[in-house]
Amino acid sequence: MRPHRASSPSHRPSGSALPSRPVGRDVRRFGTDASLVMAGGCAILLQIADPVVGAGVARHSDFVHRPQQRLVHTLAYVYAVVFGTPTDAAVASAFVERAHRPVEGADDPGRQLWVAATLYDSAIRMHELLRGPIDPALALGVLRAYEPLGTALRVPDGVWPTTVTAFEEYWGRTLQGLLVTEDARAVVRDLLHPRFAPAWIRIAMPLARIVTVGMLPTSVRQAYGFAWGPREERRFARTISVLRVVVRAVPGPIRRLPHRVLIRGMRQAAVRHEH
Repeated sequence: MRPHRASSPSHRPSGSALPSRPVGRDVRRFGTDASLVMAGGCAILLQIADPVVGAGVARHSDFVHRPQQRLVHTLAYVYAVVFGTPTDAAVASAFVERAHRPVEGADDPGRQLWVAATLYDSAIRMHELLRGPIDPALALGVLRAYEPLGTALRVPDGVWPTTVTAFEEYWGRTLQGLLVTEDARAVVRDLLHPRFAPAWIRIAMPLARIVTVGMLPTSVRQAYGFAWGPREERRFARTISVLRVVVRAVPGPIRRLPHRVLIRGMRQAAVRHEH
């Protein structure tokens, strides 16, 4: 079963403020922690394992020359929609809608639901890898907070799972219908083996590849054709152990600094766009 098509979406004027939704302190601390960025590669590979999403990304995203672009834009969108002001959310949604306009199938509610779901699942999984099992109340709080990631982009109200169990059921069904195409494999080659990226990205890529591939569900990892056995599993476990130590050593305010930087950058971009 592929990400299902939802009923006709409601439309909002681009740039108009979206309704605000209170986010608890624990959820905010969870979602603005930059350590979750390490799950970004896994989320992207899951997203493009849907053939429509994969085709759109392959044809309209410049992973060859700017492999970090989609990750940065996605992160800014999450920060703005979930943790920003209503105006921040509207601006971020308008940016994404403009980017999606030439992409066939990009406005399909089922695909937007799947993309939002990968962001939630990858964030939860990275949190658990770094800190152990997540408190059920926090997992539910994050699930509810992440709902606007879909509804801001045409997913109708009431479609997002309302409980963690319902999400897991949706997730399992959708995983079964994914199909890794040559479009997706081409994107992965450019993403995980960047040729023109800045030096700091190329230096970090061996680590990023281990984390990204290790986080994938077994079925998706096999569909991409990644080699994975006991040696790779041990390497992944060692890498996560090191990352746990590093994350604990970095003070919380520093880990949350990218949230403020990206929101500020988006606001500045919006002002430039108006002029």
